[in-house]
Amino acid sequence: MTEERCDSASRPHYPRIFLAVDNCFASKRWTDPSEWMRIVRDLGLVYVEASADNECDPLYTTPEYLRDWADAVATSAEEIGVQVVNLYSGHGTYATLGLGHGDARIRRRMLDDWLKPMLRLACRLGAGVGFFCHAFADSVLQDPDRYREAEDRLYSDFAELAGFAAAIGVKAVGVEQMYSPHQIPWTIPGAKRLLREVWRRSGVPFYVTIDTGHQTGQRRFTRPETQKMREALERARSGWCAGDIWLGPDSAYKMLEDAATRTGVHDDLVLDEMQTEMNRYPHLFASIGDTDPYRWLECLACYSPIIHLQQTSGTSSAHEPFTREYNRTGTIVARSVLEAICRAYERGPEEGLPAMCSEVYLTLEIFSRTADRNREIIGRLKESVEYWRECIPEDGIAADELVRR
Repeated sequence: MTEERCDSASRPHYPRIFLAVDNCFASKRWTDPSEWMRIVRDLGLVYVEASADNECDPLYTTPEYLRDWADAVATSAEEIGVQVVNLYSGHGTYATLGLGHGDARIRRRMLDDWLKPMLRLACRLGAGVGFFCHAFADSVLQDPDRYREAEDRLYSDFAELAGFAAAIGVKAVGVEQMYSPHQIPWTIPGAKRLLREVWRRSGVPFYVTIDTGHQTGQRRFTRPETQKMREALERARSGWCAGDIWLGPDSAYKMLEDAATRTGVHDDLVLDEMQTEMNRYPHLFASIGDTDPYRWLECLACYSPIIHLQQTSGTSSAHEPFTREYNRTGTIVARSVLEAICRAYERGPEEGLPAMCSEVYLTLEIFSRTADRNREIIGRLKESVEYWRECIPEDGIAADELVRR
């Protein structure tokens, strides 16, 4: 699969960089705004992203409660000196088909009863919104026509959201990039296509959130070379179950399995037929470039007002901290992230996409485990903030200046 080229431009206009933290670390522990705001302040941060999982999800609260919650946030922000700059969806909406559901009633409920209330809440706080609340069922992935219809509906829903956000004055809204075929956008070309389509349909900005650990799944879905397919066919003849090679659609696996049980089969003909079948399902394959977090940053950071930071060894998206222990094997390096962001702006704006972001919130999204002790959680966060403060000593400095320091 050919990677989409990042266009170049003449003169960069670098964004201002702010270090923030998602308050998901506080979920089910420090739930009052004054509690998690004090922790954020004590970490040496001013900016926070409020997760819906930390008691502000519109689907399991009430409008009256959310009004009171917003008042508590405003009061605590003034007293403590911490600002909620973004709201973000959590595990609740991530666990469902949501906007990708086959039933229009469910899609409408997600739009009207979750996303729009969240946008209204953000407007009240002067915050932006990021989210992920959709997935495509496997039956959709296995049918190219149904997939295109589902993708088109999703783009239209995003365009409606973008228009709604602009109308009520939300400063920015966007969807998070993921790492498997049933959760788009999961490839760089796919992310650009999504941004382009929403911009074309709405005429107002809609963005993407890059997560530095969400490139760990794509390598499982890269298209195999013909020789690898040939070897898989040989193994299938020995009774092997084709589980360690990605062929995309079920129909391609069936062709492999059928060929393995027949005699007198011409392997080259079978492989050609399989390749032709796989060509019908481009949405099921990633490229090598899609597995690289720095490639994502240099292509899309300028359209990502929120960038989620997690440490990863490159094998899983476990939202680990930036401590000495995890940094030893981690692939995410603060300076390299800033350099990749600069490269995105040096490439300049791309035709058909929204305006490049003038501000980027690098947001630590570090998960806590159920059995973690409170002081363990705070200690990991503190060390992570100290690590990033080495490269971002002050908020609001332009990315290129941070790199030159």
